[in-house]
Amino acid sequence: MTPAGPPPFRNESYTDFSQPVAREAMRAALAGVAGRLGQTYRPWIGGRFRETDGTFDSFNPSRPAQLIGRHGKGSAADAHGAVEAAYAAYPAWSRTPSEERVRLLLRCVEILKRRKLEFNAWLVLESGKSWMEAEADTSEAIDFCGYYARLMLRHASPEPLLQMPGERGHLRYLPLGVGIIIPPWNFPLAILAGMTAAALVAGNTVVIKPSSDTPTIAAMFVEVLAEAGFPGGAYQFLPGPGAAVGDTLVTHPRTRFISFTGSKAVGLRINQLAAQPAPGQIWIKRVIAEMGGKNAIIVDAGADLDAAASGILASAFGYQGQKCSACSRAIADERVYDALVERLAAGAGRLTVGPADDPSYDMGPVINAQAKRTILGYIEQGRKEARLIAGGAAVPGLDGHFIQPTIIADAGPGAIIFREEIFGPVLAVTRARDFDHALALANDTEYGLTGAVYASDPALLRRAEDEFFAGNLYLNRKCTGAMTGCHPFGGFNMSGTDSKAGGPDYLLQYMQAKSIAERLPV
Repeated sequence: MTPAGPPPFRNESYTDFSQPVAREAMRAALAGVAGRLGQTYRPWIGGRFRETDGTFDSFNPSRPAQLIGRHGKGSAADAHGAVEAAYAAYPAWSRTPSEERVRLLLRCVEILKRRKLEFNAWLVLESGKSWMEAEADTSEAIDFCGYYARLMLRHASPEPLLQMPGERGHLRYLPLGVGIIIPPWNFPLAILAGMTAAALVAGNTVVIKPSSDTPTIAAMFVEVLAEAGFPGGAYQFLPGPGAAVGDTLVTHPRTRFISFTGSKAVGLRINQLAAQPAPGQIWIKRVIAEMGGKNAIIVDAGADLDAAASGILASAFGYQGQKCSACSRAIADERVYDALVERLAAGAGRLTVGPADDPSYDMGPVINAQAKRTILGYIEQGRKEARLIAGGAAVPGLDGHFIQPTIIADAGPGAIIFREEIFGPVLAVTRARDFDHALALANDTEYGLTGAVYASDPALLRRAEDEFFAGNLYLNRKCTGAMTGCHPFGGFNMSGTDSKAGGPDYLLQYMQAKSIAERLPV
């Protein structure tokens, strides 16, 4: 960082795996990570590694017998100790100049860039991401760290206030305190890095509780924090079960905020627990939550059907539909409905499914055996409610958690597959009478995260801007792939608190404003 500050933010460029050199480098990274599988990782509390009474394992969803990492299982007592350690470190870290915190976060950017293919490999093996999905995840982690570092410099020197005659006034942004970081398994690096980076650069201390499906990736990111030079007490790392560890972290009286991404059920439970003050608690806990969606793509009669089908398929089946932003409902005007369904069925039939470490496949596994059972149950329900036109089963002959890309047409608005978040490679297609009806169907959900409209009439696109109730609306493009700084991300209603990750206001979630006015001498 120069005295004038870092250069302007730019999104990280994606590696082009069509190039032989890039392909060989990625294969080498996978081989390198494969040689490190099965290691044991311990919680990090109070600046040192801690032993635990038990352990748990994470596995490769493409090859469920392959052990990725063994992790110390935290307890309620460990959770209590982690919050106390973060609280003890808070005074020194919160007083660290913002420029120093920014410098450390920019150092994380350098490390993540240097280790990019290595992190890609961990994402492929532990979370079942394809090479390109892993590349997008790691790139987004880099973007979040770089963007929030620059954003902190802006908040460190806020816009001047109007000055009362005879007074000198200014506004300062202060950190909140101890925060709990609870990232999901589907973006185990990007969302973890984003929430952690925002909290730390704002001056808070944190306790990171990773998903039990992807704790090794989280452990690798903790290594990045250490290498970058963040003080050991500023961050704690505590894997463990939600009932014992998560509830203790959320309800602890010294916890000031919880940053969570995951299911609606867990998010609502966190919000409920956080709303109940504990003995000795002197603040209202802040919850920053992103909780999923039942996202729709509308296709109008005048739309480019080839473009619409391509966008729907990419949105529905990228990372096996395991994105909160994924398209799980396609709603088409009845005048083009049959033609769109034909294109969707043909496109899904061309998608290939297999181990995520093999780049010849379009789709990899779902995250675990329970997810596979749940998704297959929804598919069976969908067969009863509507018309199966593609997929509909597990992939035969493979040991991993593989499911065919599945499309169920003629889904009515009362169907379970139209209403409930499935979080898998399942798309419901619904017929609309016209654009008005399509908008009503799209909004007929308790969620409001992403949505898209394919239409050629500018007036319809402007109507969607006003009437399509989603935190992230995309016009004539897919509804996944939000880019930091370009598409601030977060949703309405049961999709969360609309905190807009990767946007100009996001750091304000982790700070509180203090107004200071001084009477000047006469």
